[in-house]
Amino acid sequence: MRRTLFLLPMLVAAPALAQTPYAPEELTEEDYARAERFLPQNVNPLVYRGAVRPNWLDDDRFWYRNAIPEGAEYILVDPARRTRARAFDHERLAAALSAVSGKTLEPFGLEIRALEFARNGRALTVETPDGRFTCEIPAYRCQSAPARREAPRNAIVSPDGRLAAFIRDHNLWMVDLETGAETQLTTDGVKDFGYATNNAGWTRSDRPVLLWSPDSRKIATFQHDARGVGEMYLVTTNVGHPNLDAWKYPLPEDSVIFRIHRVVIHLDAPGGPKVVRLQMPPDPHRSTVCDHVFCGGRWADVQWSDDGSRLFFVSVSRDHKHVALREANPETGEVRDILEETLEPFFESGYNTFNWRVLPETNEVIWFSRRDDWGHLYLYDLRNGRLKNRITSGAWNVLRVVRLDPRSRTIWFLGNGREKGDPYFMYLYSVRMDGSRLRLLTPDSANHEVDFSPSGRYVVDVRSTPDTPPVSVLRDASDGRARLTLEEADISRLLAVGWQPPIPFTVKARDGVTDLYGLMYRPTNFDPSKKYPIINNVYPGPQTGSVGSRSFSPARGDAQALAELGFIVIKLDAMGTPMRSHSFHAAYYGNMGDNGLPDQVAGMRQLAERHPWIDLDRAGIYGHSGGGFASARAILAYPDFFKVAVAQAGNHDNRNYEDDWGEKWQGLLRDRPDGTTNYDNQANQLLAGNLKGKLLIAHGTLDDNVPPYGTLLLVDALIAANKDFDMIMFPNRRHGFGNEPYMMRRRWDYFVRHLLGAEPPVEYEFGRQRETRATVGAR
Repeated sequence: MRRTLFLLPMLVAAPALAQTPYAPEELTEEDYARAERFLPQNVNPLVYRGAVRPNWLDDDRFWYRNAIPEGAEYILVDPARRTRARAFDHERLAAALSAVSGKTLEPFGLEIRALEFARNGRALTVETPDGRFTCEIPAYRCQSAPARREAPRNAIVSPDGRLAAFIRDHNLWMVDLETGAETQLTTDGVKDFGYATNNAGWTRSDRPVLLWSPDSRKIATFQHDARGVGEMYLVTTNVGHPNLDAWKYPLPEDSVIFRIHRVVIHLDAPGGPKVVRLQMPPDPHRSTVCDHVFCGGRWADVQWSDDGSRLFFVSVSRDHKHVALREANPETGEVRDILEETLEPFFESGYNTFNWRVLPETNEVIWFSRRDDWGHLYLYDLRNGRLKNRITSGAWNVLRVVRLDPRSRTIWFLGNGREKGDPYFMYLYSVRMDGSRLRLLTPDSANHEVDFSPSGRYVVDVRSTPDTPPVSVLRDASDGRARLTLEEADISRLLAVGWQPPIPFTVKARDGVTDLYGLMYRPTNFDPSKKYPIINNVYPGPQTGSVGSRSFSPARGDAQALAELGFIVIKLDAMGTPMRSHSFHAAYYGNMGDNGLPDQVAGMRQLAERHPWIDLDRAGIYGHSGGGFASARAILAYPDFFKVAVAQAGNHDNRNYEDDWGEKWQGLLRDRPDGTTNYDNQANQLLAGNLKGKLLIAHGTLDDNVPPYGTLLLVDALIAANKDFDMIMFPNRRHGFGNEPYMMRRRWDYFVRHLLGAEPPVEYEFGRQRETRATVGAR
């Protein structure tokens, strides 16, 4: 097996040397162009044979697209035979498709969206942007095939593939994908009380929130009650009258928030579709997973029995502390409680997914809880809600249940913190439901991403770390035995342009005891005799952290690009972020203004003590969204430490942000007798008078996730305090403007000018160097 080794300098404490500050008078366009080389759009295409993303077929074979220097190849894998080969003759298929489509297609330039293989191996159906084609093999004669009947945009297709449900005029409709016939499923949906409405305030979509029964005969959904909920308003910037965008957007201060009235729709009832309402009060619009009820592309916390005769779901209290697992009879609407749990200060049922599962066939429930400070699985009796046994235990976490087999009574899950090394690395395990035979299935010390075959017999395991590229392996799911190495990433072209991996580091948290983990980026022309400013790229969570996934990524935003301008850039996961213990995650519950900043400052001080080439007198910070909130907070709460901050799209006062977020992490809003509230400790505008350094604030005027009014509250307070600051308002931009070329250039310029003390090039234009090279090459 090939391994790519990176030889890095030992990052240990060094004797203090006389360091010369890195302080050029100016940076040139060439300096910015060199930095630009390391942006994601420039380095990501330089990785070949990267992580395998399988497209499974019914018989456990799968195909995947593989980036190679020539373009892309398509690989077909047969796990049973342990074979891996190109799915077809690329030259002959390109010629055949060119003949039938009338376009000249290159063998390794094919854009294939779907592949179907005849069982006899003598035919192939290909779906491309130009259409759908059936090709005879091995003659490679292709002809146009009937296009698939497409479901309406944002519809949800039934398990049998025949039907699709969608929203029209606040009601739920169904279309038969074979005939095109439409059926109205509900009739009493109205504005602010529609069916399957996908609105959490901070995000909204016309994709319905529902769950089909496995037999495609019923739909579980709800009537979304927004009556009495406050509204949010945004207006466009244009010549003439602006257009008003108004929608329901609850805030922590509101007495009325979204409620969901749960229903089951029977599609084949006599006389037409029938709605059965569950006999219970409406639930608060909450889930155990995210700050919406639609999480990870599906309706969270809802499960049908295999035969569609029973419906299970979890109700969550408004403050996220109390949950109840319930069962509903879809025929009568009768509801019974199975089990309940209350956990301070908040309950979650897993990491980015809900981990509870009901096993009606054995009258059991697999339940997830962090009641002992770590995320683990428990087995309960479905009939009476009594605990039968613990399934997992120890000072580590079950993160995601990815598969279970009731027959063998085996659960497969991703977990972390159990193996030596980086506690954020995820590994695949299996365990019996009685807690026996816990088995590590992916032993390599790395982060593992897994994908199971339809039968569950095989799993594709992609392992990598932030500083080592991916290796993709096919394994037996039963024992983890490797059957076939699929790909080993080739990063030779990435290394050829001067790319270097980030440097993992560990520091102590504010308590001086807890280990924290991060990544460090240095200029590729790093000179250890120089002393460089340090910039912290922060995201405080609490639902994630600054570093993000521990899988390999050639670029994490513009961290390396910014470092290339003459900075040390770090990302550090502070206390208050997930994937550690429950107490670690809840470290600053009720004080979101903390933002993990005591840990960020402590970590930066430790790094400066170890490395004389870090200039702690020139410390900066930047971030977007929650990171924008934290960046402004940093320069206001630590004005003598942080000299420069760039705060983008920040939720600077969560009384002006959506209710679910603030109430989960800060608690329900309480007014005190003295006129203060329990939310004052997180309101950035109350610290405006502390500003000493340079602060750049940015926001989009049509940001419907984090509306701009929190930023304007901070701006108003800065004006009242007579403080100098800089601001960019992006007209008609929503939440995702952070990596627009203009924002990135202004961010770079701000740090270069105010932290490095140099003059940036005038109005540098991203992409211009590439265009110049392309023009010269064309000549």
